[in-house]
Amino acid sequence: MVLSGLASSFFVFDLFSEKKPGTIATNPQLVDSARAERNYASFCASCHGEKMDAFVDRRWKHGQTAPDLFKAIKQGYPDEGMPSFDTAFTDQEINELVEYIQKGIVNVERYQFDAKPATNYFSSAGMNIRLDTIARLNNDIAWGMAFLPNHEMLITGRSGKLYKRLPDGSLRTVQGAPQVLAEGQGGLMDIVLHPAFNENKWVYLSYSAYKRTDSGLYSTTAIMRAKLEGDKLVEQQDIFEALPYSRTRHHYGSRMVFDKEGYLYFSVGERGNEKGNPQNLANDLGKIHRIKDNGSIPPGNPFAGRENARASIYSYGHRNPQGMVLDPATGLLWENEHGPRGGDEINLVKKGANYGWPLATYGINYNGTVISPRSVMKGIEPPVVYWIPSIAPSGMAIVTGNRYPAWKDGVLTGSLRFKYLNLSVVRNGKLVKEEMLLKNVGRMRDVKMGPDGYIYISVENPGYIFRLVPVGKKG
Repeated sequence: MVLSGLASSFFVFDLFSEKKPGTIATNPQLVDSARAERNYASFCASCHGEKMDAFVDRRWKHGQTAPDLFKAIKQGYPDEGMPSFDTAFTDQEINELVEYIQKGIVNVERYQFDAKPATNYFSSAGMNIRLDTIARLNNDIAWGMAFLPNHEMLITGRSGKLYKRLPDGSLRTVQGAPQVLAEGQGGLMDIVLHPAFNENKWVYLSYSAYKRTDSGLYSTTAIMRAKLEGDKLVEQQDIFEALPYSRTRHHYGSRMVFDKEGYLYFSVGERGNEKGNPQNLANDLGKIHRIKDNGSIPPGNPFAGRENARASIYSYGHRNPQGMVLDPATGLLWENEHGPRGGDEINLVKKGANYGWPLATYGINYNGTVISPRSVMKGIEPPVVYWIPSIAPSGMAIVTGNRYPAWKDGVLTGSLRFKYLNLSVVRNGKLVKEEMLLKNVGRMRDVKMGPDGYIYISVENPGYIFRLVPVGKKG
């Protein structure tokens, strides 16, 4: 006998009858959910992970209905590594485990949206939104964007091209961008302007730098700054080069943001080496870094001066951070990053903090195996928000101004996987509400608040930049 699936209900249904969950069975029994939790932690978590909902989008080889799970636990599949627990648990305890597991499986259907709207109008979270097309990059992917004076915009194309959008909507190619390895997830990525751009004209670009050796082609995340003169970059300088280089073509990270002191924060992914890089302070991978605008180390960096530690590191234990934003009201630094299967995160970045990858995670490996049985650990900074299944977050903004009253102060995150804009409302470091905006708009790569108070998003395939224009209240 198992619970109906309602957390506060004591009604049960016959496991092998045709009764549906939620119906009242005869001879109900009280399920000991605390015992189920203890048994899962003691006997199951080491193989299946602390959070069963990490398996939400996996294929269940032997089924995930109550009878399927009961049979798997009771009889096992010894040839496949699943032992029988017939002698370890009573049938009642197995039923309790089945109920506990089923409650932990979050339904992926919440991301299966209706068909994409036929027009460029969306109704989202209390407002009607019109998408104004700002730019189209055709066969390129608009990875990052920065707003110039005089209503101009710089847009990075992952192919390696840097574009300037003029007020009339036309695009020009800016000469002098760095040479990139546009393979896998690499290419020309983020772009930010120096806080004093109007005076010094410095532009900062993150990109996949590369080098060839006798053993093959290697790449890394690099930061270049250059001065913008008309449609040309001059005085190019590489001010950071993440070490070591890697033969992989993914997890570059590379989001950038300046703080109010003029220090540059940027992310570097762990390049797919979870065991060797993110927890190792002797290299730059799987970290958030902080440098001065010329690449030198600012005072107060947490690991500067420590033996066998990179002085630019600000926080560590990251996987692949793809969004970063500084809250203009509080000065707090936020980032989002990709987990594996499950465990995408929004984090509040703190000086010297360890964010746990891969020691603690809400995700599992792509092949269904467990990375870590722990999602929380002492000494590990927990995420403010995490997603199961993975939404593949990219880009990040905090809603300011008065154009979007229903979204004000919310944290916006683009979803590459499920093609929507996520709104997270955080109060006192805790998630209090989430809403899905612009469903099926496309693979969202970046989201920014523009100087005109409008939200801008970049969407892939083909590369579009849209401005979100409120056109009235929903309904």
